[in-house]
This record gives sequence, structure tokens and C-alpha cells, in this order.
Amino acid sequence: MCWIGAGGRIWGDQLFQTDSYVKEFQANVVAVLPETNALALDRTAFYPGGGGQPCDIGWLASGPARLPVVKVSRQADEIWHVLEGALPPAGSQVTGQLNWERRYQLMRTHTALHILCGVVHRDYGALVTGGNMEPLRGRMDFEFETLRQELVKDIEERVNAEVRAGRALLVRILPRAEAFQIPDLIRTKINLLPEGISQVRTVEIVGLDLQADGGTHVANTREVGHVRVTDYRSKGRINKRIQIELE
Repeated sequence: MCWIGAGGRIWGDQLFQTDSYVKEFQANVVAVLPETNALALDRTAFYPGGGGQPCDIGWLASGPARLPVVKVSRQADEIWHVLEGALPPAGSQVTGQLNWERRYQLMRTHTALHILCGVVHRDYGALVTGGNMEPLRGRMDFEFETLRQELVKDIEERVNAEVRAGRALLVRILPRAEAFQIPDLIRTKINLLPEGISQVRTVEIVGLDLQADGGTHVANTREVGHVRVTDYRSKGRINKRIQIELE
């Protein structure tokens, strides 16, 4: 559902791309942007948002100061961390710490949406037309002509069966040409991967789902917990929305 690629020039290692469980890290400030009170680091575990997943928040410690990170965004090829408080100067060392409770809730939610997507695509052949999430709740839109209560209940039961199955999640970063040899890699109605992306990050729920994705996930579907479908509605003639919450 998210599709941030790894191509282009990026300042620093994007730790979230290969290990979603990094909660704290050391880094150096490589650039500052006083007009927005933001800085760039040579490595970061803060996810900058994208594909429906909100950015991370947390703190940067610089000496005795513990500065809130209130927004993280990708602008062109840089990841910028917007802070509250005085910016540490370029060249200084900082310790980053995620708001882990919020991040982990987003990881669980994002994986739940991939399970939902995998079940609907496997069992009903419907493509995704949109989606969004916040901690412990999210929604996904599909190409369904009709969506009745009985079908929604069946989808909910199948999603929770996949949660209980304890399927592992695998992350890979592949050359674009290799990634696009994978059948059904793009589960959205429109391919939103920019042409300039030379590498594609894929997330696989082993035995259920494999798609291009740039967000953060849990390591096993059991970590998601019970999923409830809280609402479903029509958003157009062949566009239906399913909303979920995690317990």
C-alpha cells in the first residue's frame, strides 16, 4: 500500500526500510533548515510518511536537551525532521528515539491492511483504489460492485484466520526490472511507482501477499491482534470502502 522506493540520492541510511523494530539510534546532523526548524541526519529510523501511513514522531537528544520531533517528511531526496526547540548545529551527534507505542500501533495497522488486501485480492480478485490509516484503525477502498453484510463478515473472518496463522513477513529491496517480473506486484488500480525509482521495496506476507511497499510492518501476523470491520460503505458504483479497527 505504501511504495516509497530506494532510488535517488538520499542523505543517510533509512533504517526503517530494513528493520522496523529500531526504536533508538545514533546519528550525525548533516544539514539544518532554520526557516522550518528542521534538520537532516546521516541515518534515521523515523519514517517520513507516505502511501497512507503517517510519519513517525519522537525525540532527538542533543547533549542535555531532549527535543520533540513533531513532523518528518521527504522533500526531493532528503528526509527532514522538524523539531521543537533550538536546532543542533550541523556536525553534532544526536540520539533519536521514536514514540514507540505509536509506531508499533501503526506497524500492526499497516500489516492488518495488507492482510485485508491479500484476502480480498486472493479470494475476490478486487484491486485497491485507495487507503489510509492511523494508529489501530484504517480503511481501504476496493473495486467491488456490491458489498453486503454477509460478504463483509466473511472477509473479517478470513482476515482473522490469516492473523492467527502466524505468517512471517519478509522485506526485500529489488532492482526495478526484477521487481516488475513479480506477478500482481502492484495491487492498486493505478501504478503509482514513479518512473525514476530504480529500486523497489517489497513486503511479503509469506503464503498470502506480496506487493511493493515502503512502510513499516510487524514481523509476524500474530502481532496484529484481532481485527474488526467497523464499517463498510459505497464510495461509487464500483468503489467500496472497508474500515477496520484493531483490538
